[in-house]
Amino acid sequence: MNPHPLDRPAHAALSTRHAGFAQTYGAARRYDPAIVPFAAAFGDPSDLTTLVQKGDVMALVQAAPLKVPAGFTQELMGDLLQMLATGPVSAPEDPRIQRLGPSDAVEMTALAQATRPGPFTDRALDNGRFWGIRQGGHLVAMAGERMATDGFVEISGVCAAEAARGQGLARLLSCHVAAVIQSEGDVPFLHSYASNAAAVSLYRSIGFAIRSEMRFGVFRRVG
Repeated sequence: MNPHPLDRPAHAALSTRHAGFAQTYGAARRYDPAIVPFAAAFGDPSDLTTLVQKGDVMALVQAAPLKVPAGFTQELMGDLLQMLATGPVSAPEDPRIQRLGPSDAVEMTALAQATRPGPFTDRALDNGRFWGIRQGGHLVAMAGERMATDGFVEISGVCAAEAARGQGLARLLSCHVAAVIQSEGDVPFLHSYASNAAAVSLYRSIGFAIRSEMRFGVFRRVG
């Protein structure tokens, strides 16, 4: 049976819609690390050792068990749930939702650093579109797109500032991004830590279902 493309979403994305961002060697693929640290490899994992420079960090997300590749040290390992929108997501009509652009990158990065929604850089907009909500002139919540392959687009960077939590902003923006992706004929998917019951419950409530358990690891090249 052929593997599902989302079993190794970075490899699928970098072989299709995001091929222009790919750094490649053999069976390995890696995003430009200035954009996002994700990488993936089929077959010989030593290709990653050749592809990633000494001192650099890479992140792996895949359905198969993860092992520390030769020449790397493990900095983080965890279990994720990969979820797909299995039905139509209602598009919210809320004038507070605004498309974000390059002039918002500094605020976006600051919000991500404060809330830690996952790997995020000030070039996140290179990967996909983002939307946000401001209160008092400050960006307090956002959500956007990250990895994209044929038929599937990932929702990522979903976060809300501590002062704005409890207002349903993460749910609102998640629905908005999912609805935009669906309107263009793709299936939204996302990843959540398996231990984050509140996030999993939120995504279930707006129409996402678990597709697969995933493994997530962050590794640093040391040799």
